[in-house]
Amino acid sequence: MGICSNGMARPVNTMGICSNGMSHPLTFISDDAKGGVAYVAAKTALVLIEYQNEFTTRGGLQIYAVRDVMQDTKMLENTAKLCVEARAKGVKVFHTPITFKNNMSDNPNKSNKRLGLLRGCADGGVFVANTWNSAFSEALAPQEGDVVVSGGKGLDAFPGTNLEQLLLKHDVHTVAVGGFLTNCSVESAVRTSCEKGFNVVSLIDCAALSAGSQKAAIAATLGMCSALTTSTAFLDALK
Repeated sequence: MGICSNGMARPVNTMGICSNGMSHPLTFISDDAKGGVAYVAAKTALVLIEYQNEFTTRGGLQIYAVRDVMQDTKMLENTAKLCVEARAKGVKVFHTPITFKNNMSDNPNKSNKRLGLLRGCADGGVFVANTWNSAFSEALAPQEGDVVVSGGKGLDAFPGTNLEQLLLKHDVHTVAVGGFLTNCSVESAVRTSCEKGFNVVSLIDCAALSAGSQKAAIAATLGMCSALTTSTAFLDALK
């Protein structure tokens, strides 16, 4: 492992600029990149994006945006079942929440009038830390042996968090992603995982958005950076 000037640990084969946060270095350089490898359970992480009450549960401030797709695809039930069976096979389950202080002082775009989603979180008091709204959905609460990622403040689960460090700690090669929103935080995690050299899977029946946008994200963007599969097919392919 090497240490960048910002104090972040990096593997010795990492490429990229470490200082000043000017780039996101690769986890695996081209010769070691994991794209297309077999799904080996012991080297696979199921990365769950923002399975929090704001999205998943009646009373959440953002459930209106995803409830139709959640009902149609049964994505919560699919994910809960996937977690149980994946854990049994030896897959590590990672939870990546997003939270903000009550005054939104740690929201990176709270004052940016031109970038709407995080500004909307600030204006609406969404995902406030230590509240029911930001708590994990009861059906997808972390279990013993799971990994909870800290530091999430934006639309990508990597910047500002310890996600990459934890993936390296657990020797993860394949990252399977599900959660909210399909074309935003899920897609961001998929893209960054791919750029860093992980083998990436998009779990299309474990992600949610409005119906039209959900179809567009699956048809037009996720396939550029990941393998598209259902939770059942993914479990069947695990070795």
